[in-house]
This record gives sequence, C-alpha cells and structure tokens, in this order.
Amino acid sequence: MIDSHDVRRIAMALPETVEKEAWSMPTFRVAGKMYITVPDDETSIAVRCPRHERAELIAAEPEKFWVPPHEAGSSWVRVRLAALEDLGELRDIIVDSWRQAAPERLLDADADA
Repeated sequence: MIDSHDVRRIAMALPETVEKEAWSMPTFRVAGKMYITVPDDETSIAVRCPRHERAELIAAEPEKFWVPPHEAGSSWVRVRLAALEDLGELRDIIVDSWRQAAPERLLDADADA
C-alpha cells in the first residue's frame, strides 16, 4: 500500500526539494515554495492544482481527489493515497505539483523530473 514514506522518497528525489515541518506536519518545498503537505493522519497528501482544473479532476475521480472546505479558495487538492493505482501514479502527481512550484531554471535543467 502507498504511504507517506513513498511520498517522502519520491519528493526528496526531485531537484532542490527540502522537507520542512509547518503546521505540525511535513511539507516539501522547492526554491522556498511548498508543493506537498502531509496532513496528520498521513492517509492523504495535498498538492498544487490550478483551480480551473480541480473541479474536473474531482468530478472524474472523487474517490481519489477532494478539497476540504477550509481549502476551497486555494490552488490545492487532496489526494487519498489508498485510492491511487500505483507508485507511478503517485510520482506523476508529485512531479506535476513540483513543476508548478519549481523555478524555470530547474525545469529547463531537468526536463525529465
């Protein structure tokens, strides 16, 4: 089963990622910008997601994605780890979030991230 250890391993393999505790939970950042949070129960993660894409994503796979009411105005979406198909899907989600936060110089230098 996919868990927070898998999240940490994948995130820390991405260029210039650092882990920092905030709000009593692990967060992962690139160039000072947060791109993953791991809430207390560690059964889900929050990742960056443009708001215009979020509703479609949630409608297509509500068992995987949702937004808590207190995050409705943000550009983040929650991901249920147990609902993911495999580590490849988790990696794709994490890399997409990383790309939204990473500076151009990292995207240009590591197009395969």
